[in-house]
Amino acid sequence: MVACRGTRRGRSTARDYPLPPAAHDIAEPPTLAAGHGFRLVMLGLGMSVVPLDTAVNIAFPDITGSFGLPLSMIQWVVICYVLTYAALMLAFGRIGDIGGHARVFRAGLAWSVVAFLLCAAAPSFGWLLFFRFLQGIGAGLVISCAPALVTGLYPEARRSHAVGMFTLIFGLSGALGPLIGGILVARWGWPAVFWFRAPIALASLLLLRGLPAGATSTGERFDIAGALLLAAGLIGLLLGINAASRGAGSAVLLLATAAVSLALFVWWEGRTARPIVRIELFSDAGFAAINLVTVLMYLATFSVLLFVPYFFARFSVMPLPMAGAVLAIGSVGMAVASPPAGWLVLRIGAERVAGLGIVAVGSGLFLTGFWPADVSPVVMMLTLAVQGLGTGLFQVAYMDIVMRSSPLADRGVAGSLAILTRTIGTVTGAALLTLIFHMLEGGDAAAGFLGAFRGTFHLAGLAVAASVVAIPWWRRTA
Repeated sequence: MVACRGTRRGRSTARDYPLPPAAHDIAEPPTLAAGHGFRLVMLGLGMSVVPLDTAVNIAFPDITGSFGLPLSMIQWVVICYVLTYAALMLAFGRIGDIGGHARVFRAGLAWSVVAFLLCAAAPSFGWLLFFRFLQGIGAGLVISCAPALVTGLYPEARRSHAVGMFTLIFGLSGALGPLIGGILVARWGWPAVFWFRAPIALASLLLLRGLPAGATSTGERFDIAGALLLAAGLIGLLLGINAASRGAGSAVLLLATAAVSLALFVWWEGRTARPIVRIELFSDAGFAAINLVTVLMYLATFSVLLFVPYFFARFSVMPLPMAGAVLAIGSVGMAVASPPAGWLVLRIGAERVAGLGIVAVGSGLFLTGFWPADVSPVVMMLTLAVQGLGTGLFQVAYMDIVMRSSPLADRGVAGSLAILTRTIGTVTGAALLTLIFHMLEGGDAAAGFLGAFRGTFHLAGLAVAASVVAIPWWRRTA
């Protein structure tokens, strides 16, 4: 278990909020609570609109082609959306802990319906980016409280299974995104990858009934100062990384703003009575390391969604729907691995499962780098499946570590943190991977692209595999 050390003025530490007991100490029956099956399905339907955003990736070539943009501009479609919900997610999670997770979740669904329709109707690239910002607000509201709501449907003894179900839903939705997106783009163009999610969000909003509100803290004041400092820090950090990758002079100012904001955030959170994040959690080296590894993991794996669609466009003769199906294989692997990962966490410990996942992801990415121009779809699917299976193992183990390290009253923030590290990796990857790719690109168009593709994936695979030494993955923790 993560040990939280020290006491701060005017606040309580983790000693005042004991961690959940081990599974074998809990007398609750290891089954889904009666009557919650339908709610789990509707909850999964609603939260699926966020991972279904992988449909947008298969539309990247159509978006850049429609607006006459170079490949490098597509990263802003990712950044405007993901940066928004990354900056707001922990704050939304804390709001859910205070006022009810279900209320925040429903608000996110209603907001998302409008945002999807606006994105689909965007008349220019600039408007599309603004509407993606609005979509990011809805995604932050939905996904910040989804992990807490899913785990709330299960007894605490089945926490790892609940996390497995969350990851299963997330993985299946991510897998369906490129497949559905490929079909829709081929028929109606890029706007379809946005409008098709509006009825899904609306259906979940209308059909969800009797969903437990989640742990609430009546009368607790929301930490507005902490939320603003965190948002400023994350926005400055991620935009600063992007500016540095382009050699922009604004990078120094943005990174300096981020450093000051995050330093003030840490200082403030250590002194406020009810912080957004319990900073003392990160005093445990293992907890800090697993979060850093998660950022690296998703930074590296974003290379698949960023570059594989362009590989298809250049070298593949597959129809777009089939290309979407191949791109979805990684998410299928993630979904397939999720339920067994929950079982493994109970038996061999989350750190061991995380280590196995890291090795599998690194291997899958490295093997993807060997794709020749005439690679067969079977080889594509095999390498992407290895990466996806590893992601499923790692994600379940990581989320279990974060959830067990937080008291029940902080589950909204804990679930948000588990998604935030993934998000930071994705946004950072959009900028850093694009920079690495262009640095490696050379020669004629086809050979230059293939060389950069190979080098980027080999580097990503090696970096992920090497990160296994950063966590005590051999240690079983109850």
